[in-house]
Amino acid sequence: MMLELTQCLKANDPPRLRASETLYVIRLKNCAFYANHGVFDEEKALGQRFHVDVELHVNALQSLENDDIRGTIDYGAVFAAIEQIVSGQRRFLIEALALDMAKALCHRFTQVEAAQVTIRKPNAPIRGVLDYVEVEVRWPFA
Repeated sequence: MMLELTQCLKANDPPRLRASETLYVIRLKNCAFYANHGVFDEEKALGQRFHVDVELHVNALQSLENDDIRGTIDYGAVFAAIEQIVSGQRRFLIEALALDMAKALCHRFTQVEAAQVTIRKPNAPIRGVLDYVEVEVRWPFA
């Protein structure tokens, strides 16, 4: 690969990557939602805030090289999918919510080869002072 890169630079031609080597990352950070996930009755009755970070590893070589939006992913559609999952079926575990979200994003957006989802629960029912509880799930499992 280094020799190829050197030859391309000498020829004053930008290096070309093979599709299997080309991934880029889309991140949506600190998406905030109100939902009723959790084990305790109070969490079910009152609900609470959840903050979600999503990192999508996307394979879209042709779209990037051709500046073609049709082969990429609409960030707004990703946000809407996250919102639908968070506000949908109640889960006891935010770990399960994160896994469901990662699987759903990989399934819905076919260019996504892997998804990493982080969910923060700022008001976790814990005796003590903390900023939040956070879980992180990657799909498919590495």
